[in-house]
Amino acid sequence: MDRFVSEANRSSAGSGPAVSFRDVSFARAGRAVLDCVNLEVMPGETLVLLGRSGSGKTTALKMVNGLLFPDSGAVIVDGKPTTEWDPIQLRRRIGYVIQETGLFPHFTVSRNVGLGPALAKWLPDRIEKRTREMLQSVGLDADHVGQRYPAQLSGGQRQRVGVARALASDPSLLLFDEPFGALDPITRHELQDEFLRLRRVFGKTSLFVTHDVREAMRLGTRIALLSGGRLDVVAAPAEFPRSASPEAQAFVACLREEGA
Repeated sequence: MDRFVSEANRSSAGSGPAVSFRDVSFARAGRAVLDCVNLEVMPGETLVLLGRSGSGKTTALKMVNGLLFPDSGAVIVDGKPTTEWDPIQLRRRIGYVIQETGLFPHFTVSRNVGLGPALAKWLPDRIEKRTREMLQSVGLDADHVGQRYPAQLSGGQRQRVGVARALASDPSLLLFDEPFGALDPITRHELQDEFLRLRRVFGKTSLFVTHDVREAMRLGTRIALLSGGRLDVVAAPAEFPRSASPEAQAFVACLREEGA
């Protein structure tokens, strides 16, 4: 099984940021969504973008794989601005997991997971082998679920399939847009455990969006707090509760209330 830190991540280690936001600004309908954001994502880390609804988290994430482009500034991926990448080549380097998984309902689970390798024109035997390995890596039995359709799975199973699909092409970068937000608390906790285990196994660089401070503290190697489109705080989880930022303290207060 491909239980290793990928060549893409090994080769980028120590060679500078995997992703850089350089003076990035973006507006919609005259409203600033991102305002002069400067941020770096280092190889192998999980950087969590934390913030309230409308703070600019998902907009920032979409700029990494070229779904959106800055009005000013630049987003640099693997040393090259997203505006200079061929969009298809850029997105094939990136695994993307969203809250509703984005699985194709008319494809079987196996076909969904193998889609990236198929688009990359891998040989059929290699696709089948990789699909089985990736399903196993997220705790699913290919013989049991491979020929099912997404609608026949539980929400937690669909999210696991979404993660397996994101990993299948061995991308250098993973993007997670509130992937566990719609799940019940127990399933959400289980999938957070799974995320941490997979990070240890694969060593992928990840950018993870959430509005849940507890999730950010648990999963992030660093937390980047966005407030009103501006970067408010960047801190390790252990340091985040000590931030003097009023917005950070508002999130920390949620932790205290939940623990009461």
